[in-house]
Amino acid sequence: MISFTLGCEAGHDFEGWFGSSSDFEKQKSRKLVECPTCGSTKVEKTLMAPVVSTSKASDKVNVANVDNVQRKMLSELKEIRERITANAEDVGERFPEEARKIHYGEAETRGIYGAASLEDVKELVDEGVEIAPLPVLPDDAN
Repeated sequence: MISFTLGCEAGHDFEGWFGSSSDFEKQKSRKLVECPTCGSTKVEKTLMAPVVSTSKASDKVNVANVDNVQRKMLSELKEIRERITANAEDVGERFPEEARKIHYGEAETRGIYGAASLEDVKELVDEGVEIAPLPVLPDDAN
């Protein structure tokens, strides 16, 4: 049996158990799967947290644990980025030019960050300029 997290067109989430994914699809096409809250038969699978199990009970993945690990990693990445930006100069679009000057000894050695196109990054790497991207975090998209 497979447990799917389902949702209806009205936004209600619920769980359903099926013999297989194709069993779900067959029952859905015959309008046998309906939302227990509103009765809608316009139901789809939604994102669900995976449950991974092995032959040993001790090897099961705890989804809450995975969420905590992700939160901790994101927090640490944010902290690293904040430390870098607090101790480096934002040179913006001039990043490729400034990185080259530092690399070739034409400017004082210092930490910098800024923006560079993919082409600029490739050229800097080819020239042996040591660079690394700042971590992009989910909150950056908001």
